[in-house]
Amino acid sequence: MSRWHSREESPDSRIPSATPTTQIDGRHPDQGEELARGWGADENNRRTPELNVAPDAREPRRPYRDRGRTYMLRASEIQTLTDIGRFRAVTAKDLEEFRYGGNTRQMEADLGNVRKQHLILERVIPQHDAQPRELLALTKQGRRILSTTKSVPKDQAIYHGFKKPREANHDADLYKLYQRGLEKVHREGAKNVRVILDSELKRILYRDLARATEQGSGDGRSSVAQRHGLRVVRDTIPVPDLRLEYEAADGQLARLDLELATEHYRFRNIARKVLAGFAIYARSAEAQNLRRILDQHDITAEILNL
Repeated sequence: MSRWHSREESPDSRIPSATPTTQIDGRHPDQGEELARGWGADENNRRTPELNVAPDAREPRRPYRDRGRTYMLRASEIQTLTDIGRFRAVTAKDLEEFRYGGNTRQMEADLGNVRKQHLILERVIPQHDAQPRELLALTKQGRRILSTTKSVPKDQAIYHGFKKPREANHDADLYKLYQRGLEKVHREGAKNVRVILDSELKRILYRDLARATEQGSGDGRSSVAQRHGLRVVRDTIPVPDLRLEYEAADGQLARLDLELATEHYRFRNIARKVLAGFAIYARSAEAQNLRRILDQHDITAEILNL
């Protein structure tokens, strides 16, 4: 198994200044990450077109300078770096399917180029109940080059480095969940889709809850939840695994909250997610069991197959 990331590869730390007593989703937010943001507003978050193009017909690479170094990249490689960075970790298999439309040859060429320039990391990550799998993440250089190319909108968080195995595998699973959600919002005419992971949303919620506590607001929890399009359910604020925030066809801000449920979910957890109004997805092998659990408690909810 490959080694874990070095200090240079590790995400920087940002710790909230105050932690309120209100629970969010029954857990404290992640405190070991830094959110990097780009400095541009290109419309790069549309559904990625299939890239079934012969390698000799692809566009030439362009030079991009950053801190005295020159990187040679084509647009497909920049978009691949963006996809990896938005989810912190992805699998090559999912990139091949969703990013490259099954074009293995182009994916391997693109990954080979960004690997050679030290823009991505590759690690074999163990799984609790499955075979280890190789995940991809950005290096610090990879994160910086997205800023240099001005490929990422200012409000889109970009991550680098790996987290613990369980969290890394969870992040990688969200890329496929994102594709399902993207299909839905694009049918509705969505534009400028922003990806928000649960860790980012929790950080913002805890910040606002802390401010409400400092100001002595009697109804701070409900107000903060409503401000961020969430609900208070049984004295907690459930947070989705993944939120897609986008411009709807009528020009208004809209959100789609997605949850990736597993057979290990307790009834209390899945019930809160349902009552919070999230779109619940599960792997086909686990979806039936989750439906049965909800039926036993007379809760009607749609469990979609991932």
